[in-house]
Amino acid sequence: MSDASGRMLPALTPLNEFFWTSGADGRLRVQRCRACGRFGHPPAPVCRSCFSSDLEATPVSGRGRVYTFTVNRQAWSERLTDPYVIAIVELAEQPGLRLLTDIVGCAPADVHVGMPVEVVFEHDDDVYLPLFRPSA
Repeated sequence: MSDASGRMLPALTPLNEFFWTSGADGRLRVQRCRACGRFGHPPAPVCRSCFSSDLEATPVSGRGRVYTFTVNRQAWSERLTDPYVIAIVELAEQPGLRLLTDIVGCAPADVHVGMPVEVVFEHDDDVYLPLFRPSA
């Protein structure tokens, strides 16, 4: 399903619902293993490090750095006609903890690898899409 911005909205499942709705209070949440303390994304039924099923949704800072990115110039939707940045952001909490997202709040030409970013949420229906903007 598509939201008003033209982005595709995710299907909510019992496994991922916490991630897609956690922006309601302005906090990004990521799955964390209670057994070994490692974060993991996307949500999974077991920890990727120790295979424990003792997992919880944990608030994180919402800060990170652009790990890599591309500028999309293909109009996949009538509402997504301008170039936009698709990026992988590595969160500050753990090396290798990365999210696929969009970079907003700046020109595509200003985005660079290593750029500090912070989460912002785009709300539509029950979903809060975590996007990232440049931070100081």
